Amino acid sequence: MKKYILILTLLTFITALLSVRTFAIPAFARKYQISCQVCHSPALPRLKGFGEEFAGNGFRLTEYESPRYFIQQAGDDQLSLLRELPLAIRIDGFASYNFGNEGSADFGAPFVMKILSGGEISDKISYYFYFLFNERGSVAGLEDAFLMYHDFLGSGINLYVGQFQVSDPLFKSELRYTLEPYKIYGSTPGNSTADLKYDRGIIFEKDFSTGTALTGEIVNGSGIGEADENYLFDKDKYKNFMLRVNQAIGEKVSAGFFAYTGRELLSDPTSVHEDVTDNIKMFGPDLVINLDEKLILNFQYLWRTDSHVFDESEGGPLTDIRTQGGFAEIIYAPRGDMSKWYFTGLLNLVESDYNVLDYSSFTLHCGYLLRRNMRAVGEFTQRFSGVSYGMISAGIITAF
Repeated sequence: MKKYILILTLLTFITALLSVRTFAIPAFARKYQISCQVCHSPALPRLKGFGEEFAGNGFRLTEYESPRYFIQQAGDDQLSLLRELPLAIRIDGFASYNFGNEGSADFGAPFVMKILSGGEISDKISYYFYFLFNERGSVAGLEDAFLMYHDFLGSGINLYVGQFQVSDPLFKSELRYTLEPYKIYGSTPGNSTADLKYDRGIIFEKDFSTGTALTGEIVNGSGIGEADENYLFDKDKYKNFMLRVNQAIGEKVSAGFFAYTGRELLSDPTSVHEDVTDNIKMFGPDLVINLDEKLILNFQYLWRTDSHVFDESEGGPLTDIRTQGGFAEIIYAPRGDMSKWYFTGLLNLVESDYNVLDYSSFTLHCGYLLRRNMRAVGEFTQRFSGVSYGMISAGIITAF
C-alpha cells in the first residue's frame, strides 16, 4: 500500500500540486517597472547586494522617485498619500511524503495565504507588513510588521519599530530557499519564550565607510503573542538586548559576531512555587562567502545559556542549561543571477542539556526558473536525531 501512496505522491510532485511560497513584494517591480532580478538572485526570495541596499533605503530607488508615486493635494505639502497601495499575494500549499517508520503522504493546500505590502510613506519613513489570512487552517494575523525611519535625524542610522525576527541582522529566515528552517534560531529550553524568532521591539543599524555594519536590538523577549488585560505584550518588566558587528573583507567575504543578553520571569507549571528569573545569554559568529552570486556559503554558530527554566515533563526546575548549534548553507547557481538552475544544501545542528532540543538534519534543494517570478522546486531532508526519517517535497513557487 505504501508503494502506491509513494507513486501517487511522486506523480503529484511532477504535476506541481505543491508548495507556493514567497516572501518577496512584486509590487516593487510593478512600481518601478524593473525585473525581480534586479534585487533577487538567482530567484526570489533571496536578496543580492542591490536588494539589500534597496531595503536599507526604505524600499525606495531614490533616483527614480518623483511626484507621480504620490497624490498631490493642492495647498497641503505635508500630506503623503501613495497613488497606488503596493500589494502582493502569497499562497502556500504543499504535498509531502515522509519515509520514517510511520511514513505517510499528505496534501496541505492551502497551508498559508498572505497579503504583503511595503513602501515609503514619506521621504524618510517607510513601512512593511504581511498578514496571514490562513496558516494551518486558521487566521494567524501579523508576523513582520514595522515602520522604518531612514537616516534618523541625519545620523546615518536606520531605525525600525514594530515586530520582526530577532535573527534578521544575522540571516533572514524568510529569505532562505529551503522549506527546512534554520533550527537553532527557534531552540528554547523548557518554558522559556525568548529566542531569535519573532519579537516586538526596535532595531537600529548603521553602516560605516570601513565596511563595518553595526546593528542593535531592544526586544520584549516574549514573542508576538496577544496582549494581556492591561494591554501589555511583554510578560515581565525586563527587556532583552542584542548587538551585532559585521565586517566586509574585500568584496566576497563578510564576517560577523553577535551577543544577546536578557532576562525573563518564569513560573513553575507544576506547583505554586515563587517565580524565578531566567538569565539568558547567546553569542556566536557568522560568515558569508559570496563568489559573484555563483557560489554562496553561509555559516552560523551560537552558544546559549539559561540559568533557570521549568519543564513539566521533567517534574521541576532545570538550572544552567547549555545549548549550542548552528547551520551551514551552500547555494550554487551556475550562471549567477542569470541562472535558471540553482542548488542548495543545508546542514542543521542543535545540541542541548535539554535533550528535547537535540536536532540534526541535512537538506538538498534544487530549483528551476520557469519565469523570473516562478520556479519549480524539489527538496529532500534527512533527519538524523531522534527517530531518523526522510521527507521529500516539491512544487511551484511564485509571486504576484
